Amino acid sequence: MTSNLFERLFKLHANGTTVRTEVIAGLTTFAAMSYILVVNPGILGLSGMPVEGLITVTALSACIGTVLMALMTNYPIAMAPGMGLNAFFAFTICMTRDVPWDAALGIVFWNGILFLLLTLTGVRTKVAEAIPASLKVGVQCGIGLFIAFIGLKNAGLVVEHPATFVTLGDLSKPAVMLALAGILFTIVMVIKGVNGGILMSIVLLTAIGLITPVEDGYLTAHPEAIIGLPDSISSTWMAMDIWYPIENFGQTWDLIFALMFVNMFDTIGTLIGVSRKANLLDENGKLPRIGSAMNADATASIAGAALGTSPVTSYVESAAGVSAGGRTGLTSMVVAACFILSLFLTPVMKVIPLMATTPALLMVGILMMESIRQLDFDDLGALATASVALLAMPLTFSISEGIALGFITYVTVMLGTGKGKEVSKLTYALALLFLLRYVFDLK
Repeated sequence: MTSNLFERLFKLHANGTTVRTEVIAGLTTFAAMSYILVVNPGILGLSGMPVEGLITVTALSACIGTVLMALMTNYPIAMAPGMGLNAFFAFTICMTRDVPWDAALGIVFWNGILFLLLTLTGVRTKVAEAIPASLKVGVQCGIGLFIAFIGLKNAGLVVEHPATFVTLGDLSKPAVMLALAGILFTIVMVIKGVNGGILMSIVLLTAIGLITPVEDGYLTAHPEAIIGLPDSISSTWMAMDIWYPIENFGQTWDLIFALMFVNMFDTIGTLIGVSRKANLLDENGKLPRIGSAMNADATASIAGAALGTSPVTSYVESAAGVSAGGRTGLTSMVVAACFILSLFLTPVMKVIPLMATTPALLMVGILMMESIRQLDFDDLGALATASVALLAMPLTFSISEGIALGFITYVTVMLGTGKGKEVSKLTYALALLFLLRYVFDLK
């Protein structure tokens, strides 16, 4: 009976897979991406959001997004609050631009609405084509460096210095030493292709922290229980201020656009990359039902804003499940179920120290740097555009500043080298708007 239901919903036979294979694939994907249950609350908590309930919010938003993807596309792709997007939410929107966290959720809401409208109207394709390839590479790599820098800062591996701005932290401190050891361990595990290597590092560092003494006890606080009920989300549920972005549009338009820009290309890149690995692309190299996949992504972000988290997006870790044989939405449904079951381990997840998440942040940053291979190093203009965006993000501690300076650099280079006709009108408009924002200090 159950097998027949799965066959009708997910067309297992037609996709050359079985229930057993899909279950194993789902467990593999969950092991590869479950670190987000710890990392996302840690990052969002820095924005001023109530920490209580963020693990629940993360799991629920991941579950909803993944189920939407499974039912709307039948693809083995899982979703969760995106790395990079959560950093943009906390460090750029809330901490750099001083936007209250509930208003930031309003920005996430409108980002999802805009993303959905662009997809439904087909304008998404035109926007995607208008963005220069060099800027796409620079933004992705820049976000990777930004995430890695956050991880190093959180662990105390890099600290502020009055003369050099940043310098190496005190490696004699137990937390710093453990974070460094965890980074090296994680890199080796990922290189060796160990599924769940990032999660293994978090668990290992947390366990070592339980027996590592510090001034006020142990590096890892001992949990009150192993299994318990999930925390309430009453403090973030429907707390978003959807009117703030409208009432302050002059100060928030660039944040909405930057969030949509990062979300769109992160999603497209992940969908194409994972689908290619699963042989889901058609003979023209295009992904059937990509519109439905983008709709699922946008809808999940809207639901995430209502729950209380940064945008939800497709996860490249889905490729781990694809490698294990996952070919349909049943893989995704298994991942969604795992996120719900994981909520009953909330007491343990709440005591995981910040340093234990550093290897995850650094590894995600390293993996995002892989797209640098797509850059044409013989094209100095493209290299300059990508480099400006790439360097600006970690150095200004702002993803939106990197995007803005990248657009301005690209248009200036193209005009200065007599290639202005190759630039789209949309790119010109965006570069001008970003330039005016700096000239008139519209922040």
